[in-house]
Amino acid sequence: MQTVLVDYESGNLHSAEKAFQRMAAEGGHGEVIVTADPEIVAKAERIVLPGDGAFPACRRGLQAISGLEEALIEAVETRAVPFLGICVGMQMLTSWGREYEDTAGFGWVPGEVVKITPNDPSFKVPHMGWNDLVLNRPHPILDGITTGDHAYFVHSYHMHCDQPDHLLAHVDYGGAITAIVGRDNIVGMQFHPEKSQDAGLRMIANFLGWRP
Repeated sequence: MQTVLVDYESGNLHSAEKAFQRMAAEGGHGEVIVTADPEIVAKAERIVLPGDGAFPACRRGLQAISGLEEALIEAVETRAVPFLGICVGMQMLTSWGREYEDTAGFGWVPGEVVKITPNDPSFKVPHMGWNDLVLNRPHPILDGITTGDHAYFVHSYHMHCDQPDHLLAHVDYGGAITAIVGRDNIVGMQFHPEKSQDAGLRMIANFLGWRP
C-alpha cells in the first residue's frame, strides 16, 4: 500500500512525512512518499493533502502543477481513495474560501471557510496553540480519541459545514471552531496531527488503517 503526501510547495512537510512514515511502519501500512507527480497521486491508495498559508495561495499552488488537481479529483471522486486534508488542505474540501477573496474549493464537504470571530474580545486571532477536542459524532478516524484530548492549531479561518452530520469534532475558542470534518472516503483536520503528540499520532494511524 502506498500513501502519498501531496507536495505543492504549501509549507515544510518534513514533520508530517516523519509522523506518517512512523505510524505506517508501526502498523504495517506500506510506504509513505512525498510527491507532486500527478501520475503517482492518481495511483495512490491513500492521499494526504496538507496546506499552510492562505486559502487562495494554496488553491493556486495546486492548479499551477499540471494535472495534479485532476489526479486528486479522479482519485477521490471516482476511485473513492481514502483522503485526509490537513489545515488549509482541510479547508479546500469545502465549497468556498472567503480569505482575502472568494475562492472556490473542491466542494466535497459543502460549506464555506470564514474568519474566526470569537464572542470574547480577549480571545486572539489567529487561534494558536493547544485546545481540547469535543467529539460530535463517532468515526473510525476517532477510534481511541475522547473529548478532552488535545490538538495543536494555528489558523485564523475555519470551516462552516452546511450539513451538521459532516462535523466530527470541534473546539471551543470563544465559540465553536470546526476541528474535524468527514464524509464517505474524506476526512479533514484543521489542526496539525503530526504536531499533536499521542492523539495526533493515533489519528494518523487510524487514517492509515481506515477502510471506508
